[in-house]
Amino acid sequence: MSEVDSNCIHTVLTGRTLLENSLLNKDTAFSMEERSELELHGLLPPRVETLEEQCRRAYKSFSVKPTPILKHIYLRQLQDTNETLYYALIQRHLEEMLPIIYTPVVGQACQRFSDLYRRPRGLYISYPERDRIDAMLANFKRNIEVIVVTDGERVLGLGDQGIGGMGICIGKLSLYTAVGGIAPNKTLPITLDCGTNNQQLLDDPAYLGWRHKRIDDEEYYAFVDSFIQALKRRWPKALLQFEDFAIHHATPLLDKYRSELCSFNDDIQGTAAVAASTLLAAARTAGKPLEEMKIAFLGAGSSGCGIAGQIIRLMVERGQTEEEAQKRIYMVDRFGLLNDEMEGLYPFQQKLTHKKSEIEGWSNTDGVFMMDVIRHAKPDAIIGVSGQPGLFTKEIIEQMAENHKQPIIFALSNPSSQIEATPEQIVSWSGGRALVATGSPFDPVEFNGKVYPVAQCNNIYIFPGLGLGALACGAEQVSDGMLNAAVETLAISAPEGTLLPPMNDIKRVTGEIARAVALQAQKEGLAPECEVSVLEERIRQQIWKPEYRRVRVAYC
Repeated sequence: MSEVDSNCIHTVLTGRTLLENSLLNKDTAFSMEERSELELHGLLPPRVETLEEQCRRAYKSFSVKPTPILKHIYLRQLQDTNETLYYALIQRHLEEMLPIIYTPVVGQACQRFSDLYRRPRGLYISYPERDRIDAMLANFKRNIEVIVVTDGERVLGLGDQGIGGMGICIGKLSLYTAVGGIAPNKTLPITLDCGTNNQQLLDDPAYLGWRHKRIDDEEYYAFVDSFIQALKRRWPKALLQFEDFAIHHATPLLDKYRSELCSFNDDIQGTAAVAASTLLAAARTAGKPLEEMKIAFLGAGSSGCGIAGQIIRLMVERGQTEEEAQKRIYMVDRFGLLNDEMEGLYPFQQKLTHKKSEIEGWSNTDGVFMMDVIRHAKPDAIIGVSGQPGLFTKEIIEQMAENHKQPIIFALSNPSSQIEATPEQIVSWSGGRALVATGSPFDPVEFNGKVYPVAQCNNIYIFPGLGLGALACGAEQVSDGMLNAAVETLAISAPEGTLLPPMNDIKRVTGEIARAVALQAQKEGLAPECEVSVLEERIRQQIWKPEYRRVRVAYC
């Protein structure tokens, strides 16, 4: 138990018990006075270090790790022992460490989650223990403000990872803190263990999850609802982020619960927001009004349709009717361009179909595919969210370059092993004229003596600011208008000629997004109104900084 004020933390913990608490541990930064009061003498090396000195030592240890996954393991171990140092280190080296704690390396960590498991973090709610959800939530005595929950069924482009999806939740919440300033003691990663259909995990004796096939939809939705209702009883004002749910569950869950509590789906809405913002910046660079553009998608899952929906809303804001905007969107899935005579489409896909009669003659095969769309519709931009590598072929890129002076080509599938085409391929095949964005980080591309930066459509540009703004204003819901505000704010934050702001400017951009989101929530009546100056102060007060405070014994 501990109490915190601006200058001091009072705790009943002492000795090794205190050192094992990652939120309170300062390790070698405990002063001699603290060591005496907290019974730490002899438990630490005699030298007293500053946080800055600890960061330099930790960065040296990080740097000598020979592989990305070993760097990830090192940072996770640091997070589990001293969270203040962990976040101070990340903030000093965010651009370098982001791919390690998040995509693409977190994908490997999810695949090896059971093997790499060291210390408890977060909450595991397993289906066989569904009658104990209230008690499980009560086990966390802290006031939780942000929760990231997954069922692990669709982790990045890697498929069903069971409880391994917890790795994504931990990584996302690390970024909520490092970038959005949400205090780490107010965050909670949760895995809903519904079983797994990954036979490799079911056969693995080391797998730590419920070794059972995934439950069916009736049981599944009842289980999720039990969790949501318990969450509303325990932390009714918490922000809930759905993460890595499969296509057939993600949209129904979002539609059902977004009006019940402050919640959003990062794969659908966060991805949509950052991709739409990047597209706005690309349209500005290419000198084309967004509302007059045509966009083709390779991949018509929840992410692709989410991006399409966000773009349509932006087009409507700019004067198009919804019907006109939808006609400018082309969704190509494995069976071809979605049309009104296709069977088995999800409701969110049915909204984005074209009339089959209007695309007759576009192809000599049974379906209309991406190359057919590019030749006949001549889209200004193509966006890959297929999760399948190599589908943006040389022929496709060359045709885009033939159609447009500056073709816009976004290959957004994660991790990098699943990308539709590498930036080097896109730049080379387009003769250096394409405006390129990816989902995973890539180095700049050198082509014909010129260096081309590669924008990473990373959700980190959106969700920390969205969460910070929603919490600061006390929003009841996350509305489409709030997401639009985030998109527009991010788009105008990109320097001229670039598609996204530099990573070293992300904290400033996050603050601007938080302000815009909070103001929009007030405008829509989703949060109590207050003066802008008061709102800005609330945002500042919400931001936690990784700084050591004096630790003292709390005498009961």
